[in-house]
Amino acid sequence: MCIIALTVYFSVQGQSVLQGVIQTEMGPIYFELYPQKAPATVANFLQYLNSNSYDQSSFFRVCTPANEADRNIPIQVIQGGNLPEDLLLPPIAIETTQMTGLHHKKGTLSMARGEPNSAQSSFFICVTDQPELDFQGKRNPDGYGFAAFGQVTKGMDVVLKIQAQDNKEQMLLQPVLIQSIQLIK
Repeated sequence: MCIIALTVYFSVQGQSVLQGVIQTEMGPIYFELYPQKAPATVANFLQYLNSNSYDQSSFFRVCTPANEADRNIPIQVIQGGNLPEDLLLPPIAIETTQMTGLHHKKGTLSMARGEPNSAQSSFFICVTDQPELDFQGKRNPDGYGFAAFGQVTKGMDVVLKIQAQDNKEQMLLQPVLIQSIQLIK
């Protein structure tokens, strides 16, 4: 797995922006990835993409004003990329927003995590600007924030449709299937 990670890492190093599309059952979400700013995070995402692992996942969690009302620091995101345990790669080191210069703005793609250096396959898309998810933001007590690595360029209407789906305690009652995630050549 290390050799694959290094191959993906070095193959994206010379490119400043990669473009792709997340095909969902609710429509496409077009995005850009920034391998020069967040090389390890982009390489991790590309490993899942290149193995077609994301084709077996969904958008499964949404944070909305209604289901975040009791949180001290509410956020608005949709989360996808849930995979069975046997498809998960080892966790990656966090590339903080302080390191990359990328911030959690409307449409930002970022890696979900529990503890620092624990991100694997799950990622989220910011529905609105989310500065509290940046380095030294207050959403996580550890202050590291999350690793932003891309940006939605078209399809925020699809992101909003996903966020508006019925949920119970943030979990979608009917997860929105990710049909594929592909780079556009």
